[in-house]
Formats: sequence, structure tokens, C-alpha cells
Amino acid sequence: MKIELLAPPYSGHLHPLLAIARQLQAQHQVTVLSTPGAQPAIAASGLHGDVLLSAAHEAALWQIANPGVAVKANPLRMHAQLRQALQLMAQMRHALQQRWAEQRPDLVIVDFTLPPAGLLAAELGIRWWTSLPSPCVLDCADGPPPYLGGMSPPRTAWQRVQQAAGRQMIRLFKRGVHAWQRPAMRRLGVPAIYRRDGSEQVYSDECILALGVPELEFPRRWPAALQFIGPMLHTPHSEHAAPPFVDGARHLLVTAGTHQDWVKPRLAEAAAALARQYPHWQVHVSQGHQHDLSTRAQPLPNLHLLPFVDYARHLPRYDRVLHHGGAGVMYHALRAGIPALVYPLDYDQFDHAARLHAAGAGLWLRRLEDLPALFAQALQADAFPGLPALQASVQRHMAAQAVLDRVASLER
Repeated sequence: MKIELLAPPYSGHLHPLLAIARQLQAQHQVTVLSTPGAQPAIAASGLHGDVLLSAAHEAALWQIANPGVAVKANPLRMHAQLRQALQLMAQMRHALQQRWAEQRPDLVIVDFTLPPAGLLAAELGIRWWTSLPSPCVLDCADGPPPYLGGMSPPRTAWQRVQQAAGRQMIRLFKRGVHAWQRPAMRRLGVPAIYRRDGSEQVYSDECILALGVPELEFPRRWPAALQFIGPMLHTPHSEHAAPPFVDGARHLLVTAGTHQDWVKPRLAEAAAALARQYPHWQVHVSQGHQHDLSTRAQPLPNLHLLPFVDYARHLPRYDRVLHHGGAGVMYHALRAGIPALVYPLDYDQFDHAARLHAAGAGLWLRRLEDLPALFAQALQADAFPGLPALQASVQRHMAAQAVLDRVASLER
């Protein structure tokens, strides 16, 4: 079967698609479509890649993803991001129209941030599946609404009312944005936000590959198309040296992923204060710059500033991790059974923090000023009671190779 997978160049979206592609390539003809900057990672993963957008378009994508400040619910920042994104999506749709007119795949698997690609495939009669690294963002008929600061299941009637209002507010916002940008949305193949059954047009109605475990998620009525297949964890080989682990010492990794550079100086300052308070701990701060091969800095004997840390290779060596709640590092830590402190910054990260906290597998750091107290709590033996069960669930799902089975069902 000829399968094409599409993802932006961001690690949290590209790397899961690469993991899926690696699982499929032994039995299928697989191509990964992304930007020029993603091609080295695709090749390093042993996969065939093709360029979808230009280098200039890629630079614009990175500006959207890493704007220098938190976006959250700021309307002006969201508007600027939306305008840029719609222009790029139009370019992508045009490129795919030309490509698929000449070489038509049997199946496309599209990261959820690129819905016009999937919608175009559906128009052309090509099977389209959605890859969703963060199932918590789905718009469901019940359960805590996403993107509202990390809500947990309601315990009181008032909380149920609040969350119902939150779900309606999210839907009203999406409909409002669609109405406001209706001409651009229609050109992208999005005539409406919701289908008649209430599901969202931007997700496949045949198959949504939820790259997580249901045990972490809050109870909800998921769309019929959704299938949990476990996290797809992969980091392409890089030339970065291993972090400077010290035999006999305990190690803390501090990371905010590949985006959100605006917060990294503050994180480094907080890590330095913690390193001074805990001189017997080795503290490593990752800048998340995968293409930066510069030498690392060592401001303190037990504090190292590193350009990049490969989660797949090195995260199991750490005793604790302070991360931002991105799906990738969250599931890498769960797979390795590493207790996490979670400092969410934007997007779905607050929802991940709420789920880890509720599961007893993470501690939610709401203010950096509270890091010393929360780190002391994280050192208690009973601080993470739910971690072993979640670790077992992640490992069980990852061993199943559900994507391969799902694709095989199409050929029967």
C-alpha cells in the first residue's frame, strides 16, 4: 500500500509521525512529507521524505510556533497566528493538489495541525486518517473542555455548569473564527467547523489515531473514529554528546521542549537556584535546540546548560524531570517511569498537567517561585503513587503495534 504521512517540522508533531512511518515501512511504500528542515530527521530515521513547503514557508511556520511570547488567549496574538497559518495552509493545499494529481497515495496520515491536507484527500477520494498526539484537545460532548487552564472532572453541580459553559464557549469561539474567516476557510475545504453529528470537520471521520493511553485521560464520550494506539515515541539520531552524567549522583532534567524560547532564561535561573540549594544533585537544563551543536556551559559545578537532550536515549538516566507538559516528553517520562514536575506554558500543556496531577504521576508547578517547595515534595517516597500503573499502561500499548494492525485491516 502506498502511504504518505504529513507533519510540520516541530519535534512534537514530526517525531510521532516518524515513529508511525517506521512501523509501517517494512510492509508498505511510505513517504513522509514535511519542510526542508525536517528532511535530515526523516533521513536519520531511515525513511524516505519529500519536501512539501519552501524554506521561506518553513521560517513562517517556526514564527507561528515560537513567537517569543506566550499566546494563550490573547486575541491579537491569536489573530496574527491565524492569518499566517491560513496563508501557509493555502500554499500547502496547492502543493498537494499538484502532487496528488500526478502520484496518488492509497492512504494519508496527517498530523492534526494540518487539517486542509486531510480534507483535500477526502475531496479526492483518498483515505485520510488523523494523527493526534494530544487526545485531550478533542472537542467532545462531555468531560472537561480543553484549552481553559487545565480543568479536571467536575465534583460539584456548579463545576458541571462551568464546564458545560466552557464547552459551549469553545464551540462558539470556533464557529466565530470560521464565520470571520469564511472565504479563506472555504478555499481550504472547510465549509463548516462541525459535521451534522457534532464531530469536527478537521479530524478524520474514519480514523483518529490517538497517540496516548486512555488510562491517563479523563472520562469522556470520544468520537467513534478515535482509536487509542499508545504514544509513538521516536527521536532521530543526532550528533549531540551524551549529557555529563556523574556516577553515584542523582540527576534532574529541566526542559521546555523545542519551542517557547521566551521562558527558557527564567527556567535556567530557577534551575540554578535549585542547583545551589541541592549541591548533591546534578541539574541539566536542555535548551531544546536540536540543530545546535555548540559546546555546553557549566555555570555551577552541578549545573549544566545543554543545547539538546535526546529523550529516547538519555531520559531514563534521570531521577526527576521538570518539563512543560508537551506530549512527547510527558510520554517519554511515563515510559521510563521518571517522576515529573510539570510547568505548563501554553496550548494543551495545562490539560496534560491536570491529567498527570490527577493520576498521581506528576506534580503541577503553577509558579516558578514554588519550585523549591514542590521539588522537596517530589523527593518524598509517596509523591507519585499512580506512576507505576501508568508506566505499565504506556509500555503495554507501545508493544501492540496497533497502527500496523489497523492498516492491515484495510487490505483484508
